[in-house]
Amino acid sequence: MKGLPEERAVALAQYIVEKGATVRQAAKKFSVSKSTVHKDVSERLRTVNENLYEAVKRVLEQNKQERHIRGGLATKTKYELLRGK
Repeated sequence: MKGLPEERAVALAQYIVEKGATVRQAAKKFSVSKSTVHKDVSERLRTVNENLYEAVKRVLEQNKQERHIRGGLATKTKYELLRGK
């Protein structure tokens, strides 16, 4: 995604909040690295839009708390596919 880093930070944040997306999902959608997404929403965004920063922070914290569940489901699905279910 071309443009100013601040604009990208806002666009990434809006996507994360609207979709409840993870950093990986946002990185894939905007064709940037996970590091870029994280830096944009955790550092740049704070100086641009404090309210949006707080909203993203809540979504990312929820994602962090749920990641072990998503990982377990991904592993379960992988082995079900291997077994032919």
